[in-house]
Amino acid sequence: MTEHIRYLVGIDGGGTSCRARLCDTQGKVLAEAKTGSANILLGADVAMKSILDAIATAASLAGLSERNYGEMSVGLALAGAEQRTAWYDFMAQPHPFARLTLNTDGYGACLGAWKGRDGAIFIAGTGSVGLLRQGKQISVVGGREFPISDQGSGAVMGLRLIQQVLLSVDGIMPQTELARLVLAHFDHDVDAIVEWSKTALPCDYGQFSPEIFRLAEANDSLAVALLQQTAADIEMWLNALIARGADQICLMGGIAERIAPWLTPAIQRRLAPPQGDAMDGAILIAQGDHNLYPR
Repeated sequence: MTEHIRYLVGIDGGGTSCRARLCDTQGKVLAEAKTGSANILLGADVAMKSILDAIATAASLAGLSERNYGEMSVGLALAGAEQRTAWYDFMAQPHPFARLTLNTDGYGACLGAWKGRDGAIFIAGTGSVGLLRQGKQISVVGGREFPISDQGSGAVMGLRLIQQVLLSVDGIMPQTELARLVLAHFDHDVDAIVEWSKTALPCDYGQFSPEIFRLAEANDSLAVALLQQTAADIEMWLNALIARGADQICLMGGIAERIAPWLTPAIQRRLAPPQGDAMDGAILIAQGDHNLYPR
């Protein structure tokens, strides 16, 4: 660690939020904060603003200010960082920190889940990605962003929900309580749904996930079908990780934390509780040589 670095900052940034954890060099947590999206595919400048805002809030809570930024090593675990062009665009931006290290949110989550040791994780939140770390070898499945990938995520589940709701409007599918709830959200205006869809982000689709889980418990047929499909998608990714050598896999993210009962017993036996989160991993990124691409 560079001598003048006195603080470590871990950033976990996805399509929905950007979380910051500020620590001293011994790993003692001084403050945490949360701001908006930090998916770098939505714009390097947008992600940097969210990161700077989160760090500023955390610093203030810890009694620090911008004068201390030059003493901070920042580890970034960001959605979209696997895209080489986006990675270099982001890292080309000026910043006030002593050190800035960027890898993916999946890599950060894997580091945190296994406390820096080898292991496998599957993240199912707004987006989805699976990762197996075996020394320097990293195997990744999925994670190619919504809507072409991210099966098993809140965004894809929300997209399927909207599709089924529109089919119910046409009388093709039954209109369940979940469908009626979504229609009410848009004031029963199909044109409003169409206009919304033209600019809707993954987090906009993912916003319906809590209601899907809630109504599945009430045996709403549409909610149950959506969770069954999401569970099947997640099992597809988990089996791909197992085929690559994973033994135990940590499920992480808002969808993953609630989907386990919907998985088959054989897959449930492969699950392991994470020992830390993506911000723990981001702090480890801040401490080591973890840039995804060479600078």
